[in-house]
Amino acid sequence: MRVEIVNWQSKDEIFLVRNTVFTAEQGIDTHLDFDGQDESAIHAIIYDNDEPVATGRMLEDGHIGRIAVLISHRGKGLGTIIVEAMIDEARNRNFTKVYLGAQVHALDFYQKLRFESIGERYEEVGIEHQTMQLSLN
Repeated sequence: MRVEIVNWQSKDEIFLVRNTVFTAEQGIDTHLDFDGQDESAIHAIIYDNDEPVATGRMLEDGHIGRIAVLISHRGKGLGTIIVEAMIDEARNRNFTKVYLGAQVHALDFYQKLRFESIGERYEEVGIEHQTMQLSLN
């Protein structure tokens, strides 16, 4: 497996993973997932034998999101690899912090990566979320 930092020119691979996870599995409308911010975002993709199996993005303000791992590849640490790739890219760009909106079922996952909860929980696309941040200092 390999991880690559890419831009929106890799949209077909990104779409494949996100559509499978967010639309097919979680029932999120495609128009809500693809919110117009992807073109300017930094993306990471993990490939297994040249097939995309996980992805995530980071916006220009350090917001990490759209972390998606195909069900066939879950439990192998790929979500951690994607988030760590985004954190490394943020450090390379001299960001002082990154943040994300975690689905509540994934809070433990992000806490293990040293993210801390801030603010109140909120609902997005019918799913409860928690804002979390990580200081890069």
